[in-house]
Amino acid sequence: MGKDILFEMKNIEKIFSHVHALKRVNFQVRKGEVHALLGENGAGKSTLIKILTGVYPKDGGQIFMEGKEVSIASREDAAELGIAVIFQELSLVKTLSVYQNVMLGKELSRFGFVQMKKEKERIAALIQYYGFSLGVNDIVENLSVAQMQMVEILKALACDAKLIIMDEPTASLSSHESELLFNIIHQLRERGVGIVYISHRLEEVFNLSDRITVLRDGKVEGVMEKGHIIPSEVIRMMIGKSVSEATASRMLKPSEEETVLCVQHLSGFGAYEDVSFEVKRGEVLVLTGLVGSGRTEIIRAIYGADAYDSGRIELEGRVYRPQIKRGVASGFGLIPEDRRTQGFSPLLSVTRNVAVTNYDQLSRRGIVHRAKENRLGQRAVELVDLRPADPNIPVGNLSGGNQQKVVLSKWLTRKLKVVLIDEPTVGIDIGAKDEIYEIIERLSGQGVAVLMVSSDIAEVLRVAHRIIVMRKGRIEKEFHTGVVTQEDILMAASGFTAEEEGKQDE
Repeated sequence: MGKDILFEMKNIEKIFSHVHALKRVNFQVRKGEVHALLGENGAGKSTLIKILTGVYPKDGGQIFMEGKEVSIASREDAAELGIAVIFQELSLVKTLSVYQNVMLGKELSRFGFVQMKKEKERIAALIQYYGFSLGVNDIVENLSVAQMQMVEILKALACDAKLIIMDEPTASLSSHESELLFNIIHQLRERGVGIVYISHRLEEVFNLSDRITVLRDGKVEGVMEKGHIIPSEVIRMMIGKSVSEATASRMLKPSEEETVLCVQHLSGFGAYEDVSFEVKRGEVLVLTGLVGSGRTEIIRAIYGADAYDSGRIELEGRVYRPQIKRGVASGFGLIPEDRRTQGFSPLLSVTRNVAVTNYDQLSRRGIVHRAKENRLGQRAVELVDLRPADPNIPVGNLSGGNQQKVVLSKWLTRKLKVVLIDEPTVGIDIGAKDEIYEIIERLSGQGVAVLMVSSDIAEVLRVAHRIIVMRKGRIEKEFHTGVVTQEDILMAASGFTAEEEGKQDE
């Protein structure tokens, strides 16, 4: 083993019942290296990481840390070896402060008393060193999702970890905050820290990584070094087929169908102002722009989850006053951004999750018709091609892509007029993304008006019939005809026109 090898897994095996999840997998990380681990949902990434962090025992193979064979049987074992994880799903106590969350379980004490002053000084120094926009006494529940992600990163940094695993770390971050994270990664790399980087955002993977390992069906499909990374080849290794995600531009065409949803001069204090648009039958209208531009707040107001201050909403030409129960009955559906906390109940089965939005059709006088409920669950599985095709499996046991399919299936079983979709493919692999896009196109083809929020420009160009770019709570630009490119959208989201950019170049 080379002197620069920080960590290595050799011939790792893992078997669940009759499923061979990992098959003689080899994976290593050098000191000061960013090593990306890629693969579709179900490829074995999570299983490999859980073995590395002591959640699962390995069924075969060896693990080495700095040249010495080690045994990792628990999270404590991993922590003692200097292995830290930043999970995609937040694991914070929201009623506690930043420093309390960071120091939770590793408090500094003397004579039985917690040394709060010393803890705060330590965390404040980290915040200042890495440039986080946080205060040590800030209560976590008052922070934005992006800031909460920064607290998760602080938890790993406070452990002086030798190896940090980052699982979809930019999924909830704005472009500016992502750049800040990338700067932190570069600093960690210079200090010799090894980083395992897991992300479905391939562009950032290609820019950051020193090396890429691709898993498929529990086996290593290939390893690529920086300078020899070919994006199309990486995608082929991941899924074994070409996909349509990399669309560079799209010919937009305005719909001639009747208007289903009309929003006029909608304003929500501090979030969005004077927003007007309409969505026609069978149309996919996408609101895009940077995180914090007011997009999510608008669709939540339309659904009735949040109040708005002024403006008017019409449904099929009539004034509509948003209220969730009324909205569901009127043909509204919502697929929220945070699917785990707002989209489904992980401990409930697929059938029960689908039934939640359909009890008005499944019950009579307060009594649920179980046979109808079971038939609906089976129908939902078939509608979205759920894998595994088991309506009784707890949704929390499914991959991210299949969890999102369940969230969609709840509404596909109803007669929809308008569906509001917020970031439908965050944290989902490329193959599953294409399946989600096909479901959205199917809804559109059935005459449903689709209002979608997305930060992924390739995704916007893939599904949109019309595009509205939001900036600082206002509509910056609308694209409704002709060819639109990624550059056009990025320029509008940044507040520049092509003419202004041209003047700056002169």
